Formats: sequence, C-alpha cells, structure tokens
Amino acid sequence: MSFSNSEKCSSIKSKAEVSGSSLSGESDNATASVHDDDPEKELTPHVSLEPLSQPLSRIAASIQTNGTANDPDFEIDWEEDDPSDPRQWPMWYKGLFLAFISWTTWVVVVYSTSYTSGLSEMMRDLHVSSEPVVTLGVTNRPAVIGLALGSIVLAPLSEMYGRRPVYIVAMLAFMLLIIPCGLATSLEEVLVVRFFGALAGSAMIANAPGSVSDIVTDEYRALAFSIWSIGPLNGPTFGPIIGGFSTQYLGWKWTNWIVMILSAVGWIFVSIAKETYAPALLRKKAKLRRQETGDQRYWSRYDDQKSDLLSLLKINLSRIRQWSPGFSGLAFTGLAVGCFCVIAAEPLLRRLINSHKVDPQTGKVPPEAMVSVVCIASVLVPIGELWFSWTCVPPVHWIWPILAGIPFGAGNTAVFIYATNYLSQSYGIYTASALAGNAIARSLLGGTLPLAGPSMYESLNPHWAGTLLGLIQIAIIPIPCVFYKYGHKIRMKSVLIRRMQEDKERWEGKRASRQLELGARNEMQTERGLSRVCSNAV
Repeated sequence: MSFSNSEKCSSIKSKAEVSGSSLSGESDNATASVHDDDPEKELTPHVSLEPLSQPLSRIAASIQTNGTANDPDFEIDWEEDDPSDPRQWPMWYKGLFLAFISWTTWVVVVYSTSYTSGLSEMMRDLHVSSEPVVTLGVTNRPAVIGLALGSIVLAPLSEMYGRRPVYIVAMLAFMLLIIPCGLATSLEEVLVVRFFGALAGSAMIANAPGSVSDIVTDEYRALAFSIWSIGPLNGPTFGPIIGGFSTQYLGWKWTNWIVMILSAVGWIFVSIAKETYAPALLRKKAKLRRQETGDQRYWSRYDDQKSDLLSLLKINLSRIRQWSPGFSGLAFTGLAVGCFCVIAAEPLLRRLINSHKVDPQTGKVPPEAMVSVVCIASVLVPIGELWFSWTCVPPVHWIWPILAGIPFGAGNTAVFIYATNYLSQSYGIYTASALAGNAIARSLLGGTLPLAGPSMYESLNPHWAGTLLGLIQIAIIPIPCVFYKYGHKIRMKSVLIRRMQEDKERWEGKRASRQLELGARNEMQTERGLSRVCSNAV
C-alpha cells in the first residue's frame, strides 16, 4: 500500500510539471502571436494560462476599444461582484432606482398634460377669448419646443458628465419654474415659463431610458423598461385627472402647486439616486486611482471617449357627454388599463422575443426580436382608435369608448417600451442621444397634430375624424414590419453602431479570456496542492 501511494504521488508531480512546461511554451507562442498578428483580426489570441508568466488579461487588454496603447496592468475596470457596477447592484436597489426614475418622469408628463382640464377657467382669468390660442400656447407649443430643444442638449450632456448631475440641476430648475407659472397674470408669462420648464423637464424624457438601460442586461431590459414606463405612460392619464379635480375645487392655479410638491419629491429621489452611466463611473474611478497613488498610468477604456457637446449633438439630432372637469379626466382610465396589461404580459412577451433564432456572433437574439412586439402593437392601436371613433357619442353607453382605450393604450405602451428597447440595444452607451432624436419626433408630432383636432372633429364629426386617424395608423403598420425583417441591414449601415459592435465583441472576448485564465489558475493551484499533500504523505 505504501509503494502504491508513492507511485500515485509521483504521477501527480509529473503531471503538474508537464502541465507547467506546456503552459509556459504556450505563453511564448502567445507572445509571438500578439506581436506578429494583426490585432484587428485576432481579438483573443492563444495565450498562456500560467499565472507566473505573462497574464492573459495583459494580452487581451492590450487591444483597447479606444485604440491607444496603455499598459493593461493599470486598466481600471469592473471586477466580479463589483458593487460600483450599476449592473451588479442588488435587485432591491435596482427596483428602488426604477421607482425613483419612473416617478420623476411621471411628474414631468403630468405637468405637461394637467392644464387640459382647466383651459376655460384660464381663458377667463387671463382674459383670453380665443380657445385655439390657449390650446396652442399652453398645452402644446411651449412644451413641445422645450422638450425637443432640451432633449437635443441634455441627452449629450448626460453622456459627457453622467446622468445624475443633469437630473439634479434640471429637476431643480423644473421645480422652481413652476412658481412663476402659478403666479402668472397673463398668457405670455405662462408661455415663457412653461417653455423653460419643459426645457428642464426634458432631462427625464431624454435620459431616463438611458439610465434604465445602464443598470440591466439585455435579457431583462424589456422588463425594466416595462416597470419604468408605468410612470411616463400614465402621465397623460393622471395629468387631466389631477388638473380636472384641482380646477374644479381649488382653481387652475392649484394645479401648479400640486405638481410642484410632486416634483419636489422627484428631485429628492434623483438627488439620492446613484450614478449609472458606466463611462462616467470608470473615468471617475481611474481619475481617483491616479490621485490616490500619484501614478498617471491608471486608465479606463472610456478615457478617450469623452466627446465635446458638438460632436454628441451630431449623434442626436369632454364636450360631447357634458362631464365635469374632474370626471372628464377619468375617461383616460382605459388607456391606463391597457398600459398595465402590457406590463403584466412582459413574461409572455419575453418568451416570444427569446423564441427567435440566436445570432451566432453574439449568442443572443438580435435586437430586431424586440420589433416583433411592435408589429403586434401596431395593429392594436388602430383597433382601439376605430372602436373609439364609432362609440364615442351618445346614445352609446360611456363605458364602450373607455374600453376602447384598452387596446389603444396597450398598443401605445408596447410600441413605446419595445421600440425604445430596440434603440437602446442597438446604440448601447449612446442610448440617451439616440432616444433624444426619438423624443424630438414624438414631441413635435404629439404637439402639432392636436392643433388640428378641434377643427377636424367639427368638420368631419367624431365618427369620421376618428376613422381618418385609424386609417392613417393602419397605413403605417408596415414600418415596424420593415425594421423587423431588414433591421439588421439598416443598423449595419451606421458607422457608429458598427464601431460599437466591434468594441463590444472585443470587450466580451476579454472578459471571457479573464474567466478562462482564472479557471486555469485555480486548476493548477489544485494540482500543485495535491502534489504537496502527496509529497508530505510519502
């Protein structure tokens, strides 16, 4: 028995020695490969797993996404279970963060829609006789222009300095600008103040989707967007309700004070929330390490990607039923029900998305899988519109037009969530700028089309005016279908997206290599430990 144990130990020793010499030889080959081969062609070369020779992380990191030649030993990056990495935050904090951002975005949308129920009282107090002028000035033009211009500027700023500083400053300005609006004595004052208020509030509209994308992986992004969208998508529902009841019982100016209180809570939320933008966090982390050590060799892969504002801007570019103002706002509850139906159906929709063919390059379903939900939603919207158009006037019971809001709200919600998700997955760290362009188009159309509403419904009557809108919605159904089928080819024509995809592939290759190195190191340490145990036993 003693002889047998000695024989086994000798075998283990020999195996460890052969393994070490073999890995050492592989290290030499890897070093030659890195120097001789084109780094663009070989992103993860054959490297050594021997911890005492050249570390694989050094070789893999020597090819940076920013194209410079920094020492990979001094790269500042996320570690496994790094608490400063937003995607590794505890689940409870991610949920709390989503609630904070959703609430604050909801407040901005509520304010932009809360005046609709108090227009008649505003006209009397501000001595304005033309309803189209009030509608144009108060509910549309300032908000639309402010949201559009603000999105253009504030989204790139968040990608220069981080999301949190932009949120704090913008929401403080938004809150304070409500005061002069509540004290206004003329329509002109309201117009000017609401413009600048919308300019500040656009920080949430443009950047909140980027913050949501910052904290989740591709697999759970749709779920996170669904949770966050509870706020902004229900803002148009609660805005008229809050504005209607406050106007009816307190006066239209109290709408401002109520929203100001809500926005103060939102400002507290964004002030205590943590930063989420990875480039800003890693740049700050590297800078702090340089200051602490006095060694200027520490760097992050985003050090050379802090563009100026100009370059980032380029990336960016109740009358019929005689209800009271308060109860008129309740007519929007069907939309809210449709919104929550889509959010509740997220597990089923995720299953639909994951049923698509996996991209062999990424090992994940392509972003176009998200558009499959948009295609379905694009059919629900005209169904709700046509249903509403032929049930919206008496003698049809009032419940039927409210129920028509369910498919319309569900389709609208699904389009918003999954189209946003598609853009977010396509543009990565530039999500905020990409979605800013989307917000501009949405704001312009949403702000100008309602101006034609009163005259169109008066000329065509509610039935045919609604039918016209429904037919237009049917005509644009092919748009998401085109992106579903040809979206990959369209995305690959973008130089920015191609470059981001290449960077992502390199980074994922580096992470895989690090994990491989760690596994091999643990295996060798186990073998050496067994060898020492056997030696002691002999």
